[in-house]
Amino acid sequence: MLTMGKAITRRRAVAVLTATLLATGLAACGNSDTGDKPADDGKLTLGFSQVGAESGWRTANTNSIKESATAAGIELKFDDAQGKQENQITAIRNYIQQKVDVIAFSPVVESGWDTVLKEAKDAGIPVILTDRSVDSADKSLYKTFIGSDFVKEGKLSGEWLVNETKSATGTVNIVELQGTTGSAPANDRKKGFAEAIAANPNLKVIASQTGDFTRAGGKAVMEQFLKANPKIDVLFAHNDDMGLGALEAITAAGKVPGKDIKIITIDAVKDGMQALADGKFNFIAECSPLLGPQLMDLVKKVSKGETIPQRIETEEGTFTPEQAKAALPTRKY
Repeated sequence: MLTMGKAITRRRAVAVLTATLLATGLAACGNSDTGDKPADDGKLTLGFSQVGAESGWRTANTNSIKESATAAGIELKFDDAQGKQENQITAIRNYIQQKVDVIAFSPVVESGWDTVLKEAKDAGIPVILTDRSVDSADKSLYKTFIGSDFVKEGKLSGEWLVNETKSATGTVNIVELQGTTGSAPANDRKKGFAEAIAANPNLKVIASQTGDFTRAGGKAVMEQFLKANPKIDVLFAHNDDMGLGALEAITAAGKVPGKDIKIITIDAVKDGMQALADGKFNFIAECSPLLGPQLMDLVKKVSKGETIPQRIETEEGTFTPEQAKAALPTRKY
């Protein structure tokens, strides 16, 4: 049997122990709520999923986004999808779980995004499409698209060819290196080019195949084109990198790029511009990868709930060999 003094002492000890355990438990609960995430310091967090690193253009685009996020004071969570849509969907879902402020991504392909974009919308996280669009009928699933007019790029390429061959007699045989199958730039550039040359039946696309926007792909497909088609007059490549790969195949086949086979490409990255200045390419329609500064401005605006245009197009031009020579010394990408 406990004495009165001992009972009081024991009750005090239990009370102290209970208070200690309660405080420890509360601290543990607090840690589990935040995980490793620091307290909110008011800094915006952007989750960005990139297509991959398939070209010089894409590398310049990634660098622009990373550098611009740092300059704007925005925390960037970056993911490389390695050219796979399923990787991008996983990344977007991770960003939703992490409760980032804004999600931006450059879609690998146009279709198949409605489900994950609705998940972001339901979570109250605004989405910005960069460089490539989606074909969703529900425009409320994203706030805006920022990038180029791919159809226009294709049209400009075709219009240059129409003008260049207006005095040609006989059929002009064209081969086309398409971008990644199902992607917006591949679909739209093909469409624009076809529309531009449609009124000229002497301009004939005799072969068209994807090179997946890579130099290796461009080289491999051009080798096939050259074996299957003894007379090729023009190559239309959906980006510089495929055109640069095709240069190797054309040279290896004993032909002179830019003369025996005229080459039209899209992007205007440094390597492509150098090939143009050297006379190995004949025409480039520009597609600027430096979207970072505009993207960070949009991130700030959508996070504040500001109204913005649903489509924002970048201003771009075209280049001939002489124009490329003049532009190269100050080219940023």
